[in-house]
Amino acid sequence: MGPAGPTGPVMSREEVDRALERLGAEHEAVESSLFALQDHAGRRLLEGAHLTGITAHRWAQAEQAVTMLWTGFETYTRALDLAREVRGRRRWPSRDDLVELTQLLRGTLTISGGALNGGTLTGGGAGAGTGTAGGQATPVRLAEEVTLTELVERMNGWYAQALDVVAAADSVWSALPARIDMLAAELQRVRSLAHSVGVRPGEHPSGDDLERTTAELTSLRAEVVADPLAFWTPAGGSSAPGGGRPDTSRYDTAARGLEDIRREIDAVLNVRQDSEQRLMRLRDILSRADRTLAEAREARVEVLAKIAASEVPAVSGPPTALYEQLSAAAEYRRHARWHRLSPLLESLEQRAEDELDRARAQLSAVTAPLAVRAELRGRLDAYKAKVAQHGMAEDRFLMERYDVARRMLWSAPCDLRAAEDAVLRYQRAAQEVLVPRQGGGAATADRKGEP
Repeated sequence: MGPAGPTGPVMSREEVDRALERLGAEHEAVESSLFALQDHAGRRLLEGAHLTGITAHRWAQAEQAVTMLWTGFETYTRALDLAREVRGRRRWPSRDDLVELTQLLRGTLTISGGALNGGTLTGGGAGAGTGTAGGQATPVRLAEEVTLTELVERMNGWYAQALDVVAAADSVWSALPARIDMLAAELQRVRSLAHSVGVRPGEHPSGDDLERTTAELTSLRAEVVADPLAFWTPAGGSSAPGGGRPDTSRYDTAARGLEDIRREIDAVLNVRQDSEQRLMRLRDILSRADRTLAEAREARVEVLAKIAASEVPAVSGPPTALYEQLSAAAEYRRHARWHRLSPLLESLEQRAEDELDRARAQLSAVTAPLAVRAELRGRLDAYKAKVAQHGMAEDRFLMERYDVARRMLWSAPCDLRAAEDAVLRYQRAAQEVLVPRQGGGAATADRKGEP
């Protein structure tokens, strides 16, 4: 250790190596964060969106933070590369090398950019000439001298600022537009139902409410897409970047309003004749059967991808004949052919229930392999917990058996037969450990002889 210089005492070789290792690890962490931010879906959406309001303002600041982050990272990289180059000249660095390394690792370097305030960039406009620090205006500095450690802190601040905007916008866009679209689709269904019973704007209060709800959902979706951060509630206190939740209050109000409209239309429908109610019930049953069959088809694809050598039954198509007869029943009602409608409804009601039962049975049959896998996973973990309770969690033989079974059950595609055999082998081995041994080392010898 030499005499003190402008950056303090000259570092020793060991101190230099430790500093380079620490700074290298921080460099890798910042680099990983940069690439993660670059590939973040929310960032790509923000870059391609026409933003307004709060989001436009905060995204402009976040873009500045990202620019400063890249600038700081490039400066940090150059300084670290130079220090590594100096250190790599010789195995045992000379005093001049150590002095130079001390200056590089503990000295200051110049970073340029906009106004800096603890890692936060000020926005443009009236405040473009000043930054803020503790509520006091400070002059903008186009360059600043910082150490490598201070630069890392600044980069972490810029990253947190950008990620907070990106993650919040992505959370809102992931949560609200799809829900609004689903509610709008339900609204269209309710609107069609309302028109079928004469509930129209200007003729019935629920018709006017439908128009207002439609306008609200259209406006809400446009605002969410253009200004997602206006619908973001940050978490209270200090939290990680992106901490908070989407504000769904306007959506919830619209959903409750639509539900009230639907109940009102249901009340109108109850005034209609029994045949109309029965036809609606039939449509609902067949719709549920269709959804169940669609779910079974999706589940079959999943089972074929995740379960190996499994015989998965085929899923049948929609009940076209029943839909044709249902259309005929509606025509009978429309033309008041009650004598033909009555027996057809009785037949359709029974066949629709049978169709729903058949769809449910197909779904159960298709998903059976997944249920078997889940049961095997549960059994395996239960025996592992039981073994741990008896203090045998570190038993090498049991650990090997457990690892084999777990790899089979958590791999895709999963061979259920082989996985079940592996679970049984682990179960038998665990039972041997848990049952009091008799006959000295006989149990150990038996375990060693197992395949």
